[in-house]
Amino acid sequence: MKSMSGLFVTFEGIDGCGKTTQIEMLSSDLKDAGIPYILIREPGGTKIGEKIRTILLDKANSCMHSRTELLLYEAARAQIVEEKILPALKEGNVVICDRFFDSTVAYQGFARGLGKDPVDHLNQWSTGGLSPDITFLLDLDEQTAYRRRHGRSDEEDRLEAEGLAFMRKVREGYLKLSENEPRIRVISANDAPELIYKQIRKAVWEVLEK
Repeated sequence: MKSMSGLFVTFEGIDGCGKTTQIEMLSSDLKDAGIPYILIREPGGTKIGEKIRTILLDKANSCMHSRTELLLYEAARAQIVEEKILPALKEGNVVICDRFFDSTVAYQGFARGLGKDPVDHLNQWSTGGLSPDITFLLDLDEQTAYRRRHGRSDEEDRLEAEGLAFMRKVREGYLKLSENEPRIRVISANDAPELIYKQIRKAVWEVLEK
């Protein structure tokens, strides 16, 4: 089992793909196995990051420019990497992160049209070159994701309110990104949660048991 450098696991996908359920299942398994871990989310996870998250997701900020949006995400990311992720990894913990820089490539790089290269550059700068060990991309079509989101009680945030065409671009961005990233494991989010988690658990434990 890895103990010196920890394990950095991220979950990605469009809103409504089922990330929360899978993260909860993995967290529960790690806890039962006595494996130290921390669970964080992006943007957020720190006092500064949570304030930035509020600004980013507030529908009252619909006039926000795409470059402003990108830089706010990177600011929150820089803070959580230094304050939470790096210290936890150095202590040998498993770090589970609900979204990381792949979200920024998909949402801002592809769907917003800012381009992959400038987003990649900012991602590298804000993280100091840190990259996840494993990324699970829960792939789901935008129509199904929309129906799932509207079955929840919470209100749509600013990005969820962008509509189906935007989410389609985000999904396409994720899939394009995964073509050249071996760490990204694409899993169909149409399957039953238990079947999805079986694949996730297998991949994580293969690394932990090395």
